[in-house]
This record gives sequence, C-alpha cells and structure tokens, in this order.
Amino acid sequence: MKKNYLLTPGPTPLPPYVCKALAKKIIHHRTPQFQVVLKEVEENLKYVFQTKNDVYILASSGTGAMEAAVANIISANDRAIVIDGGKFGERWTELNKVYGANIELVKVEWGKSVDPKIIKDILDKDKNIKAVFATHCETSTGVSNDIEALGKIVKDTNAILVVDAISSLGAIDIKTDGWSIDMVVSGSQKGLMLPPGLGFISVSPKAYKLVELCKTPRYYFDLRLSKKALAATDTPFTPAIGIIIALDEVLKDMRQETLEVIFARNKKLAQSTRQAMISLGLELYAGKDSSDSLTAVRVPEGIDGEKLVKTMRDEYGVGIAGGQSQLKGKVFRIAHMGFIREKDLIVCIETLEEVLSKMGYKFEKGKGVKTIEKLLG
Repeated sequence: MKKNYLLTPGPTPLPPYVCKALAKKIIHHRTPQFQVVLKEVEENLKYVFQTKNDVYILASSGTGAMEAAVANIISANDRAIVIDGGKFGERWTELNKVYGANIELVKVEWGKSVDPKIIKDILDKDKNIKAVFATHCETSTGVSNDIEALGKIVKDTNAILVVDAISSLGAIDIKTDGWSIDMVVSGSQKGLMLPPGLGFISVSPKAYKLVELCKTPRYYFDLRLSKKALAATDTPFTPAIGIIIALDEVLKDMRQETLEVIFARNKKLAQSTRQAMISLGLELYAGKDSSDSLTAVRVPEGIDGEKLVKTMRDEYGVGIAGGQSQLKGKVFRIAHMGFIREKDLIVCIETLEEVLSKMGYKFEKGKGVKTIEKLLG
C-alpha cells in the first residue's frame, strides 16, 4: 500500500488521537455529558484565540464564520474597508457586497502585504467606517499581513477590526486581545488538525454592540442566539458533535504543548522549507512577507505547474496545493502547520526534486533535501 502524505494548507493531516476520537460512539448534544465537553472546549478555545472574549462554534466551514461576521455587523449601505490581496481577501469583498456594504476597497498586489498606513489614512478621513476586514494569512499567496499594526490603528476609532485567521489560528501567533482584534474567524481543518466542519468566531464587547444594532435579517448565523446559548453551555442549533469531541482532545493537547512551542516549531519548519526552495533555485512568491503557515513558490519557467502538483499527488502520494485563480499553474504551495512534521517535509522536497527533474528543470539534485535536513537538525 502506498503511503500518502498531505501537505496542503487545509485540510491538514489528522493526528492518530483525533482519528480515535472521531471513532467514538455519538452522544446526544442536549445532555450533561456533552456540556462537560463543550465547557472544556470553550475555555481552551479562548487559550488558542488568546482572548477573554466569547468564542462561538458554528457547524460550518471557515467561510460560514466569515459570513456570520459580515451578517452580524453590516447593514445595507454601511461603510467598510476591505483589504483584498488574494483569493480570500476577495471573499471578504464578495460577502460585503452581498450584504450591501458601501466598500472602500484596498487592493493589494498579490504576493505583497498591506501597508497599514493606507488603512490609517482612510480611517482618518472617514469617521463613518464601521469595520475593517483583513486577512492574517492569505492562503492563496502565502502572505502574512501585519495584524498587530492594524489593531493599533483601528482600536482608537469607531470601527472594529475583523480578521480571517482560518489558516493562521493555531499555526502562527495571533493575539486577539493583545492586538485589539474585535472579531477573529477561523475553521477546524488547518492549524487545529481536524476535518472540515467547524467554524469559529470570537467577538469583543465593541463588536457585540454592532451585533445588537445591526439591521440585517439573520437566523442560523445570528450571533445573538450564539451568545444566549453559550451562557447556558449550549449551542443554538445542532452542533457537529463528533468533531467537537475531537476538538476537545486537540485543544487539550495544544494547551499541554503550549502555543509558544507550536509557533516556534512551525517557524523552524517554514524557514527550513523556504531555504530548501531557494537552494533549488526556486523563487518564493511572497518573499519577505511569507507566512509560517505555508510557503508559496513560483513554478519554474517552462514547467507545467498543474502537472507538477498532479504528478506528485497521483504518482507519488505527496499532496501539495497548486495556485488559485490568476495563480493557477504558476505557483505551488506547501503547508507546514498542524500535524505536519520534519519527515513529511523531507519526503515532500525529495519528491519535488524527483518530479521537477523528470519534467526537465535543471538544478543540483539532492541539494534541497540536504538543505532541509541540515536546518532541521
């Protein structure tokens, strides 16, 4: 049997203890037994979010949590800044348009991070901005934005800061309270090492005031219902019971290991991966703005990027991600978060070298593997 390696930026591999937890017998969610699990999960989510604010759990993908954020604070014609520097910045734009926002769009070149000064200048001129929508790690480009700087700018205005941390939560540092982030949204299938199916959203007191004032009709994603249910250690609708039980195990494991250790490991994996790419003569797509959640790499000229990804997956059992939208066939993306470890990345780079060589790319064979092995020690 061929062993498969998964190094995509979501879903990421599941630890064995998660698979074991997912195999447990189902229990009913309106029971004291599930309340015990839910209470533990809520407390430990606050640890991972680095917040004292409420964190609501949704039976949805991360995009569901993004929509919940928009639906609960944006009424028709409200002014909002949207930072759009990739496929998931585009998603903030699309969601705000659906809910009738009057958007101040900040377009950022793909592969670059946003300049916080641009946001400050807009907020200084327009006191009616209700929210700033940003992406921490732009999964489509591998870029990490300076959310801490944005938080310092937004906190003393009437606006709130809403951040997509779907591919950064549990993978790289994001201090919800320390950076004055009012809403953080995330999902289960990346840094939290679970199957897709859970969305999360933290809400500050400043943001919740907007939730109460918002005129947009809501039902399933009404965060007022989530807040009421949370007070009773409950959920407003049927939760994804099995995944939440597995989440309980993940969060206890992460708390025992500590965020500091997790972030340091991912940084080492990221830096080692990037140096291995450079040693093969490959160019990092995000350069100095690269995230420690994943690395995006330009496909060498003359190489079919889509074929590269397909060959690695189908013939060698090593799954990496290709480019999205305008980057289709132009970049490939390697994750180094969650349950991805040193051996996974060494196998990935060894396979990448093999496939690139067969496709005609010229480089010193074995150099990438030697580089990452040396750096990982």
